Amino acid sequence: MRILITGATHGMGKGVARALASHPKLELVLLGRSEELLRETAEELRQHAAGPSVSVVRCDLARMQEVRVAIAELRKLPGLDAIFVNAGIGYAAEHQQTEDGFDAHFQVNYLSQFMLTLNLLDRLEASSHGGRVLFNAPAFGDLRWNDLQLEKEWNYELAIGQAMVAKRMLATHLHTLYQARGEPRVSCYSFEISKTVWSNQLNLIPRSMRLLATVMRALGQFISIDECGAIMAPLFLENRQECAQKSGRLVTLRRGKLYDREKHPGVLDSATREQLWNVSLALCADEATTRAAQRLTTR
Repeated sequence: MRILITGATHGMGKGVARALASHPKLELVLLGRSEELLRETAEELRQHAAGPSVSVVRCDLARMQEVRVAIAELRKLPGLDAIFVNAGIGYAAEHQQTEDGFDAHFQVNYLSQFMLTLNLLDRLEASSHGGRVLFNAPAFGDLRWNDLQLEKEWNYELAIGQAMVAKRMLATHLHTLYQARGEPRVSCYSFEISKTVWSNQLNLIPRSMRLLATVMRALGQFISIDECGAIMAPLFLENRQECAQKSGRLVTLRRGKLYDREKHPGVLDSATREQLWNVSLALCADEATTRAAQRLTTR
């Protein structure tokens, strides 16, 4: 089973990779923007007792051209069974625009991974294990339809939240499209960790926020990336039927039980999801991505 993990060198992505490394029959593909960190992470995983097969793909999601190159490289793989759509920017002190002209959070956390996912769906459909796309997308955020790039008003929380709700809309829309085709060969759903994960992002926040986070951690409000990995890794190992039961949902795990979390009207409304789908395709302005989308909508 081959699993692609975006944002694999830090935080939740690295925690999931570590947990999956205990399964020797898995093949892990790590995607990240730093060649050095990718090599270090891959070597760390290879030294695990199980010795998983690990390969790396360098890609800066803030550059659409690099996403296209990464897609071409990933499509050369013999097969693909799962994608963990996880990479993202967290705290930022100021608004940043990418060279493609997008809000950095919107592009890295959502739009580039929209393109990546659509261009790999046909590979997931061929999976004998049941292809799946698992989105790290907790239950918060709103879309600013009149200001998607947050040029009029910006703070990092608005930017993160907008990307999170966009990812959940994508997961639900993909599920709906596969249902309409009558062949749900790829399960697509979102997952929310019930506690905040203590990661490298906390080294980037202002001192006052870091002190507060340290207190919260002492009170048990945070979990480590390895605890996060232990919670999420089983989701990638489920059989086709177990995974299909979650498709189209936003779920979280608490005390061993699965709960539905989606209440956002935009995610639940098909017309709104379709609107974001069309806007995203227009923003990508990529022929291969448009063809991938048309394949899904043509029955």
